[in-house]
Amino acid sequence: MAIPALFKNKLSLPVICAPMFLVSSPKLVISACKNGIVGSFPTFNTRTQDLLDSWLMQISSELAEYAAANPKKPVAPFAVNLVVHPSNTRLESDRVVVKKHQVPFVITSQGNPAEVVEEVHQWGGLVFHDVIRADHAKKAIQAGVDGIIIVTAGAGGHAGEINPFALVREIREFWDGPLALAGAINDGMSMRAAEILGADFSYMGTRFIATEEAEVDPDYKSMLVDSQISDLIYTDTFTGVKCNFLKPSIARAGVDLANFEAKTHVDLDLGESNAWKDFWSAGHGVAGIKHVLPMAELVEQLKKEYRGALSVPAFNAITDK
Repeated sequence: MAIPALFKNKLSLPVICAPMFLVSSPKLVISACKNGIVGSFPTFNTRTQDLLDSWLMQISSELAEYAAANPKKPVAPFAVNLVVHPSNTRLESDRVVVKKHQVPFVITSQGNPAEVVEEVHQWGGLVFHDVIRADHAKKAIQAGVDGIIIVTAGAGGHAGEINPFALVREIREFWDGPLALAGAINDGMSMRAAEILGADFSYMGTRFIATEEAEVDPDYKSMLVDSQISDLIYTDTFTGVKCNFLKPSIARAGVDLANFEAKTHVDLDLGESNAWKDFWSAGHGVAGIKHVLPMAELVEQLKKEYRGALSVPAFNAITDK
């Protein structure tokens, strides 16, 4: 599978630090990119278009300065996430700002990306679209996207329900372009497994919340370290779309799910949302988080694990006879 030129010699690992609502900030994005992995954020994390404009200026300028001062280091491009669902009332305003800055890499989700694709391609940018089913992938490909992000069972946030082994292979039957895989990828071994399966990139979120650069409640990070897969609940109660949440965070907020008035429709207009402030998300990879680390140290750990996975010998007991 051909990797777009945007990423050539700019990555230390085939990793995208996923855009996370109320988690991803310029500090997290910049630290990811400086360490050779793609950093990203959802436009919802900026309450106004003026703040979005400010964030994009800050990220672009700091990364340009760092790249100029460190010409031998891989400095990854950054991405912005646009939710293209019809319930997103700020989409058009956000697109104006994204166009102003000609963001090189745009991630779309929860809807039809066609208009965004047409616009971003005007300045030579890339659009990857996230999907949870093969039919969604086919529609995105018809819309002209440059890459597909497969969100499978076990992902944090709005997660899919299909096993990654099955879904990656199904989509690879009709798509030979760039493919990123999301869902419980937490270490270098998982990253290598994703590549062997057919993915070009690992799309990781939860693991990067437990970094020093993630500007979230310290209790959130501690909860990630202390939690296991059994501490998660997969529910559509809060947004109308199924998500993985940490049960201890729901209990901490004093909410009884049995008596909570669930959403009766999909609502992804998160501009004033309080659910994600009180109910913290995580994917199945949470079980592998043992420490809160600086981004640079975590990336070095992932590199070591990845190199170790590359040296694992293939099963050699099979013969042609």
